[in-house]
Amino acid sequence: MSTDSGVSPVELNTSDLKLRGFKLYEVNQPQQTPLLYSRRDYYKVSIMRTQCVIHYANKSIELDGTYLFFSNPHIPYSMELRTDQHWGYACLFSEEFVKGGGERSESLQQSPLFQLGGTPVFQLDETQATYLTGIFQKMQAEEATDYPFKGELIRTYLQLLIHETLHMQPYENSFQPKNGAARIASLFLELLERQFPVESPQQKLALKTPLEFADRLAVHVNSLNRAVKEITGKPTSAHLNGRILDEAKALLQHTDWSVADIAYSLGFEYPTYFNNFFKKHTGNTPLACRKAVPAA
Repeated sequence: MSTDSGVSPVELNTSDLKLRGFKLYEVNQPQQTPLLYSRRDYYKVSIMRTQCVIHYANKSIELDGTYLFFSNPHIPYSMELRTDQHWGYACLFSEEFVKGGGERSESLQQSPLFQLGGTPVFQLDETQATYLTGIFQKMQAEEATDYPFKGELIRTYLQLLIHETLHMQPYENSFQPKNGAARIASLFLELLERQFPVESPQQKLALKTPLEFADRLAVHVNSLNRAVKEITGKPTSAHLNGRILDEAKALLQHTDWSVADIAYSLGFEYPTYFNNFFKKHTGNTPLACRKAVPAA
């Protein structure tokens, strides 16, 4: 048995992409660790012939055969392999790539394939597997060409893949893992860390409250709070406040952003709310914290 957590020493960044916002790779052995794509806005579609369990959000999905799997970058998952025979293709893409610079209003997160709370796995028969594998192979071949419009062509293939899947019924062989509380707590902590570091004043925390995290993980907020307290010994709000405070101190001490910019980036509607929050938990104002750092 092996576990694929999606973590690798290899990072996928913009310079690795032959097309901005798109990358396809082949997976043909279990020892091959998937790429770690550090950008937060990459979606993933995989076709795989495998025997495994996918742990996705608060449920686990047992697979044995050929499947399509759609991964939302906002929901952590891991894959527990149960065979040495693991083959397939995977492509990473941003929402901007799919839209092609257009003004389509619908977000990928609104798609049944990627929306929160859905089942992102589709079992394929031999005919479907052959046809859809061909689409992945066409995208892979096109990615290596010098054709000036290959981005548009690959986008068309990707949209064809999505529309073909929308005709199918999701695979529903899911179950609640025995260590459900540990799973929920682990997912919460991973989602929390995914929001950091804050890299620009324009970046704003997407999830700021226990309810928002619970909605993202498709669990009731009471279940989230109970699981986090049971496993970590601390309330969900304590983890949130502590992580926001750590990031606030880092931004105050290591950037020249204004207090207002830091407040907005950390999800506070008004700087005064941030000042009150910071002083309540540290006893000092944000400016006092910044002034306490010795000049370089």
